[in-house]
Parts: sequence; C-alpha cells; structure tokens
Amino acid sequence: MNGIDAILDYWFGDSDDDAAVARGQQQLWWAKNTETDAAIREQFEPEVIAAGAGELDHWRSSTPGWLALIILCDQFPRNIYRDAPRAFALDPVARALCLEGLARGMDQQLRPIQRVFCYLPLEHAEDLEHQHRAVALFQHLAATAADTERDTFDGFLDYALRHRAIIERFGRFPHRNAILGRESSAEEIAFLREPGSSF
Repeated sequence: MNGIDAILDYWFGDSDDDAAVARGQQQLWWAKNTETDAAIREQFEPEVIAAGAGELDHWRSSTPGWLALIILCDQFPRNIYRDAPRAFALDPVARALCLEGLARGMDQQLRPIQRVFCYLPLEHAEDLEHQHRAVALFQHLAATAADTERDTFDGFLDYALRHRAIIERFGRFPHRNAILGRESSAEEIAFLREPGSSF
C-alpha cells in the first residue's frame, strides 16, 4: 500500500507556493473526470478501505498522517465512488478526525493550502454547527493569507459560505438526495434546477 508521503505528494504536488498548488491541482481536486476517478481508485482504494476499517489509525499520531487520513476518508471516496452512497460513507470518520486534530492544534502545523483539506469535512457536513465552524476557519485562513494568495483563499471562503447557506436553507445538501435515496421536496427540486446548486 501507499504511505503518507505518496498520498500527500499526489494530492499537493511539489510546489512551495500555495497559490501555485491551487492552480496546478485544481483539475485533480475539483473537476469531475472519469479518468481521474479511475486513477485514484487504482492507486488508493486499498488505503481508503484500510482507513475506513481503522487499520491506519496509527497515522493519527503525526500531523502528516492525520492529513493523509482526512484525504483518504473525505476526498478520495468522492472520486472512487462518485454518484454512489459510498462517496459519503466515510464522512463521519473524516469529521471525527478533523475535530480531533483541531482540538490538538494539528492544523496550525500545516501550510495554509493543506489546512483547506483539514477543514473540508466540516464544510461537507449536513449540520449547521459544523458549517458555522467551517466558515470561521476559512475566514481566518483568508484573513491571514499572504497578499499574493488572498484571492485563492477568498475563493475557498466563498465556497464555505455557499455550503453553509444551503444547510441553513434545507438542513441538507439536496444534490445528494438522489444518490442517497432521499425524497426531494418541491423547494429542493426547484433549487436543483438553479446553476451552482451542486458541488
């Protein structure tokens, strides 16, 4: 299986410039691409399964290991199991890891661009309290960003605000309803017809 460094190198590349990392990795991170999904499945699905089973819990003792576990549980399932319930199955694990690491101050030991992915499990939560905390974390990240990176982190804050607005309105993410077998309300159906309603 791949180790911590292989996961982090794959996800963040090798640039020391956080804005450059965000530009260079944006297709990997955010684009819906079947080839990318297949590549992540081929390279990392065993680690995702192991993380979900608790077999990599010893990674939690180091900050890089903690970050790698969050990526395995929060990000990679969204690629490997896209449009299936398993895409969200490890969200509770990722969220618990996130909260544990925040309580220990582990996020403060990471580069700002890496901290983005520590906070995403809260942004992905269908829970308003977690959404409020995600927004606060991204607000701080944007406020403390270097001038050359401010636009990058303002963008991440904008997405956090948009996620929270949906949870404030519906209490859940309507675009997950069909995947999870949940019935959508008439208001949710109308919302899903709007641009930008899905992430």
